[in-house]
Amino acid sequence: EIYSIDDLMDEIENEHLYNILLNEDNITLKIIMYKVQGYSTKEIANILGITIDNIYYRIKKLRKKIK
Repeated sequence: EIYSIDDLMDEIENEHLYNILLNEDNITLKIIMYKVQGYSTKEIANILGITIDNIYYRIKKLRKKIK
């Protein structure tokens, strides 16, 4: 189970992805953690106090870095 950002990072086996996530900000990492836990985008926005659009923007930006 993933309950924290440390748990999330410990589960990543892909070195390229791991290195990218090491340089991400805490909010983006929390978005990923909550997504892995099954939360909806709306729930994550409420938990983190950010907009749904901001979540989509951060995910899009992260996807570009991974490619």
